[in-house]
Amino acid sequence: MSSAPLSASRITRLILQDFRTYASLDLSVSRQLVALVGENGAGKTNVLEAISLFMPGRGLRRAELAEMARQSGAGAFAVSATLDTPYGEHRLGTGLEQNGERASRICRIDGMPASSPTAFAEHLRVVWLTPDLDALFRGPAGDRRRFLDRLVLAVDAEHGARVNALERALRSRNRVLEDNPDDRLWLDALEREVAELAIAVVAARRETVERLAALILETRKEDSPFPFATMGLEGEIDALVATLPAVDAEDRYRAILRDSRARDRAAGRTLVGPQASDLLVRHGPKDIPAGTASTGEQKALLIGLVLAHARLVASMSGIAPFVLLDEVAAHLDPRRRAGLYAALESLGGQVWMTGADPSLFAELEGRADLLMVQPGRIAPLGQT
Repeated sequence: MSSAPLSASRITRLILQDFRTYASLDLSVSRQLVALVGENGAGKTNVLEAISLFMPGRGLRRAELAEMARQSGAGAFAVSATLDTPYGEHRLGTGLEQNGERASRICRIDGMPASSPTAFAEHLRVVWLTPDLDALFRGPAGDRRRFLDRLVLAVDAEHGARVNALERALRSRNRVLEDNPDDRLWLDALEREVAELAIAVVAARRETVERLAALILETRKEDSPFPFATMGLEGEIDALVATLPAVDAEDRYRAILRDSRARDRAAGRTLVGPQASDLLVRHGPKDIPAGTASTGEQKALLIGLVLAHARLVASMSGIAPFVLLDEVAAHLDPRRRAGLYAALESLGGQVWMTGADPSLFAELEGRADLLMVQPGRIAPLGQT
């Protein structure tokens, strides 16, 4: 893990053009903590989503870019953020550009084109927690895999490209099994590609989980309002990576794919691989599966996990991450709410929170930028 001093950046100005419900927004902030208050549907989460676009991927809603363009606009949008960093000011921009009938994503750093959102990782890292994750521990394994891949992506900006490449390779293998099941040379080539990508994906997941689990155990506090989690991975390929060198694991997985062609063809999909793995989380103090804990315990456990992940990102990258928390304080009792705010301030990175009730952030007066969000506009709380 990095021992270098943390680089803590802050967004000082956020500009949105034709993004979601905002025709035009020019927002200036100055503090580490930023709280957006407003009624449901006012546009609070849209601001968090705009910031999340400075990470590889599709943002915290996992939406298509075209969906983010303002409905009555021209079909394009732009998001610009001015960063105040220890090394000077930088301006990051991204959006959807319309060229005739084609639309393409654009990324810019200080006015110069960037190849992809991965380039933003040199300047900032982003982690987030949204209400749709409240059912993470009792929901399907696919939700936990996506959550895990986002954890990995915050420390390894190339992970998303590997996951996408693996998904494409698996789709290609499935098509060949369906249309040309006797083409062994083609299948051999595809399975070699699948195996290489799969082991790389699993290895990255495993490293992140092991590092995060170790950090949680090293920094846990018995009196914390957020219980610590223990973590592990479950899956046939995860077991291979845990016990074999990478080259041997690839060979073994290729043999599994070769021997499973008939079964996979009948199923219409590849049954064994990283796409079938699961992230196992337990409530540490009670030593029970997280999914069997009470709703309140699961929420507190998830918050603790995200806070620990933010510390891991800072440790591994040297960059204190931006933390986006959508409606996180609504169901916390006063003790946990105070504990959350104290933990957020200790992270070092800028934190953007949303909530419908201004009283949730009353104790942050003088410590945070408190902003009222109304449809299409944002102003300091008390000035609206």
